[in-house]
Amino acid sequence: MLMAHPAVLRNLIEQYETLKVLQAENGGEEVRRRLDDFAYTLCVSTGTRDVDAALIAARHRLPGARPEDDSVLST
Repeated sequence: MLMAHPAVLRNLIEQYETLKVLQAENGGEEVRRRLDDFAYTLCVSTGTRDVDAALIAARHRLPGARPEDDSVLST
């Protein structure tokens, strides 16, 4: 499986988290659609099937991630 570059993963995480805040504040259709797009891209980029697992996997691949972190998913 191809692995996304850590800079790409960091950007995806930041965009997703920003959109989650916007959705909580106003919940517009455009925000929901973009949030879904970023969730899908995170899943594809990490080889996972749900956004929570994708976020954990993406964070684990960032520089400074601790390999002993118990939130890491086994694949």
